[in-house]
Amino acid sequence: MPNPPLPDAGNPEERTVWKRTPDVNAMNDRCAGTMVEHLGMVLVDVGPDWLRGTMPVDARTKQPLGLLHGGATAALVETLGSVAAAWAVDEQHYCVGIEINVNHIRSIRSGQVVGTARAIQAGRRIQVWQVDVEDEAGRLISTGRLTLAVLQRDTAG
Repeated sequence: MPNPPLPDAGNPEERTVWKRTPDVNAMNDRCAGTMVEHLGMVLVDVGPDWLRGTMPVDARTKQPLGLLHGGATAALVETLGSVAAAWAVDEQHYCVGIEINVNHIRSIRSGQVVGTARAIQAGRRIQVWQVDVEDEAGRLISTGRLTLAVLQRDTAG
């Protein structure tokens, strides 16, 4: 089933999943010094219910046959879904991944991939994000789904 068209981000009446105003610069700052930065992932754009990021296909993200490593792709799926989920809850909550699956559709040897995470369910206890990973020509490379638990922050300490 094809993904629905992206909502019109300029329409203030469009549905939004964000509990805090999304800021890709703040999102990227939060990822500094982590595997996200090490693999060259960059969060680049955000809409009412989606987050987009890129990852290079280079020595950091390839497997020995010279193809994009499935684990690197899964890391991109987890990153986009997790970061999006973190901005779709208020300050008193946080999200942790509880299940991920990624289907690899096509291989890629160079360039970069673009992942778009879309909220399927951004509930009070469970969030589900679909992440489609495409090459620079817009061809589907992988598709994944990340399920996260929404937890209450401990405010006692």
